[in-house]
Amino acid sequence: MVKSMYDYVRDQWRKPDTSYQSPIKNRLIQWRKEENFTRVEKPTRIDRARSLGYKAKQGYIVVRARVRRGGLRKHQIKGGRVASKKGMKKITAAKSTQRISEERTAKRYPNMEVLNSYWVGEDGRYHYYEVILVDPAHPAIVNDPKINWISAFPNKRRVLRGKTSAGQKGRGLLHKGKGAEKIRPSIRAHHGKGK
Repeated sequence: MVKSMYDYVRDQWRKPDTSYQSPIKNRLIQWRKEENFTRVEKPTRIDRARSLGYKAKQGYIVVRARVRRGGLRKHQIKGGRVASKKGMKKITAAKSTQRISEERTAKRYPNMEVLNSYWVGEDGRYHYYEVILVDPAHPAIVNDPKINWISAFPNKRRVLRGKTSAGQKGRGLLHKGKGAEKIRPSIRAHHGKGK
């Protein structure tokens, strides 16, 4: 079977070169100096962006988002209590850093809807993701039958309700069948509001 250009790009990203002089390393050094949210001209991983629905046409933009790595940091508590109960360290967020990056990007671009996102790199301090955004009011999007579903009202602020791939994974919706009886339609809906 003949491999396409996207297959070769995908193979390169499966085992990226992380040596000190690699282009990826130099790219991360430059990214750390830039803003938390940087709009990019073209996707860094064209194969992944295309597979997630990106098209090089009007109405689509790609934003590189940066999120801190590691657990949550909390302020020192001044009140008296046993030191181990302060709850400052070893606190892990219930959301993944990819989901956090999507939500923060959506708040930064309020007129756009998040289509999806993908990983592009990480260093000692940050995770970097590229978030695909779509303008639901753009004529090129409204008139495209493959993507105009995002203009419908039920899909408004979909990322903040866990409707993207990262959001569905965090809600446990990628599991099906035995052992996943209590996660649909959601964990809170299954157990009742008052519990």
